[in-house]
Amino acid sequence: MNTVTERKQTAFRLDTSLLERLKAEAKREHRSLNNIVEVLLYEALENRPNPETMEAIEEARSGKKLEKLDLNRFEEYVSSL
Repeated sequence: MNTVTERKQTAFRLDTSLLERLKAEAKREHRSLNNIVEVLLYEALENRPNPETMEAIEEARSGKKLEKLDLNRFEEYVSSL
């Protein structure tokens, strides 16, 4: 199956050290610079937490609704697994 993806040429200004890191990563992965940038951008966009997960993350960071952890019960729980 041949799939053609339409691409549009564009230009970006990147920090020199970032560009060097991207080139090194592309070389390590045996990819072109264009491909590694495209892959990293897709991964960054696809790995965003959904709203429910973001709410849970914010709740955990805020320290609200924290429960005390009984280590004895926790150890019993872990050993029961």
